[in-house]
Amino acid sequence: MLDPAPVGVAVTSGSDHRLLYTNAMYRAQFGEIPMGFPLEKAFAEFVQRRYGKLFDQVYTTGEPVVLDADPVQLDGEERFFTSSLSRVSLGPGEHGVLVVTTEVTEQINATREFRAIADERSRILRRYESLMRVSAEIIWVAGPEGEVIEPSPSWRRVTGQPWEEFRGQGWQRMLHPDDRAPTMEAWWRAVHGGADVWEQVYRLRTADGCYRHFRAQAVPIRENGRVVEWVGTCTDIEQQWRDRRRQQILDRANAATADLTSLPEMLGALVDVIVPELADGCGVHLITDLTSIRQAGVPFVVERLATAARSGLRRLPPYSEEHLPADNALVRAVRQRRPLLKIFPKGAPPDNLAPAEFQAWLEANEANSLLTLPVVVDGAVPAVVSAVTCGDRAPIGWDDIEVLGEIFDHAHDALSNAIRFQRAQQVALALQHSLLAEPPRLPGLEITARYQASPSAAEVGGDWYDSFVLPDGVTVVAIGDVAGHDLGAAVVMSQLRNMLRALAMDRCEPPGEILTRLNLAMESLAEEVTATCALARVEQADGGGHQLHYAVAGHPPPLLVSADGESSFLDGATSPLLGFRHEGMCASEVRPLPPGSTFLLYTDGLVERAGEHLDRGLERLRRLAGTLAAEPIDAFCDNLLSGLPTTGLDDIAVIALRLPPAP
Repeated sequence: MLDPAPVGVAVTSGSDHRLLYTNAMYRAQFGEIPMGFPLEKAFAEFVQRRYGKLFDQVYTTGEPVVLDADPVQLDGEERFFTSSLSRVSLGPGEHGVLVVTTEVTEQINATREFRAIADERSRILRRYESLMRVSAEIIWVAGPEGEVIEPSPSWRRVTGQPWEEFRGQGWQRMLHPDDRAPTMEAWWRAVHGGADVWEQVYRLRTADGCYRHFRAQAVPIRENGRVVEWVGTCTDIEQQWRDRRRQQILDRANAATADLTSLPEMLGALVDVIVPELADGCGVHLITDLTSIRQAGVPFVVERLATAARSGLRRLPPYSEEHLPADNALVRAVRQRRPLLKIFPKGAPPDNLAPAEFQAWLEANEANSLLTLPVVVDGAVPAVVSAVTCGDRAPIGWDDIEVLGEIFDHAHDALSNAIRFQRAQQVALALQHSLLAEPPRLPGLEITARYQASPSAAEVGGDWYDSFVLPDGVTVVAIGDVAGHDLGAAVVMSQLRNMLRALAMDRCEPPGEILTRLNLAMESLAEEVTATCALARVEQADGGGHQLHYAVAGHPPPLLVSADGESSFLDGATSPLLGFRHEGMCASEVRPLPPGSTFLLYTDGLVERAGEHLDRGLERLRRLAGTLAAEPIDAFCDNLLSGLPTTGLDDIAVIALRLPPAP
């Protein structure tokens, strides 16, 4: 009966376990075994070693033993068997052990393979999840009809929306109202049209209440040709969107003004770019009388040259002449040369925020923010841009202000040429530049000068700079300021500059001695003329490198900026201002010049502010100059002029000398 059994069967008798019987399956598993032999002879060595004690235990106690998937080495191969040993009665007082065994090697190998496959799939899944976390902020799953069917922890983390509100079609509520309809239209078209992929860019409200641009992508999962679900991602592309939008706006602005020369046409083309990309309304005012900004009680006069408004809003007339009080936001923006941004409740702008007609326009169109942006051209502020957002549109942000600034920076040259024919001050500025010499071009040394005329004066002033090479090969840089701001001051300035150059060329002597002789020579000029001056020789030092030999007469102290950004004023070698006879010689001092350092001379318009101690302006200059040490010398000067809060009430002259870096 046991011979055809599909399991191996063996029977032993007695305490020495003599083999009585094996069936065909047992013999196939373990080979032919002689009958009647005890355990230590009848069975293979591994049976004796692994099961000998178990045979004794079962025979003695009568308690069966089961071995599950026990590994066995047969002919150098690992195989697995599940076996049971139990005591059986063979006759009166005679017992034995029944062994039943079945090979489970295939099952064990299959289980191992399955586990290996499961582990591999688990690793792949973890890699996929990690990749998705890196490439997308949000992962979501929707049903075949487009409704969200599984919670998304990443969605909740980004938006703050709980699962109860997110499920189904609740996710739509987190989209920007203007993006909701086009997004849902595209989504239903993909779901019901059998699309292979869906992609959409929309603004998503994040947990902090702000909207950011996300790119949503989804693909259908099909079984037997039928869509069973959609798997999608949302990736934050806010910075990419801003960069692309910024470049598109700048490209449009450049194209719009490329062939225009008339100032009204140029400004009109720029405001048409600004609206509706950056604002709902925009106007540009040209400053026609900057002298009025200094006169108490005299209104500030501007001309509106261009306007634009988005569809649905009334457009202001493109031209008007406005007389503004001194506390108006536009006047403050011109004085401070900085953008002024006001955010307020819809349709409730603060009083005196804008010219009267523009103020009424803000209220009527439910404006919520107004940016007043002064446009700096050739060192002056000839125009001011006013940009407005209305209704439910988000107020103007600092990113938008930067883009607006770049639009006018890119149009700087074109605006400068147009304004030159619009403004009488440009004539005065050209005259001033004609009185100032261009710095020489020298091997190894870089010299750059800048002159910024006061926007509050229509005449030339007394600020000047100079640079030239002496007969002994030494480079000289100088700067000065003649009291007054009129044609007479400009004439004296020109005479003083020429006299200084002649005295310096005549004798290659210390700067203090030259200023002493210049002070004596000034007696030949008009009476009661006073001036300040700083004069420096940049000489070759005995041990190599360069040194500075300088003198200062009543002028703000020179500034020395090292290549690594350390900055300090040169407070030595100071003497009274020129125009008064005084005892003794003007002092001189010698200082080493480190490689790569920048030596700066400037007039007081760069640092002086009404009602403020001069030390505060000097410290601002010192800190800013230190941060610009690594900039090219042209950018160094330009950033000083644009980065300091100057009053706009005085001319500014600067001249900077940059030494070569260490070899």
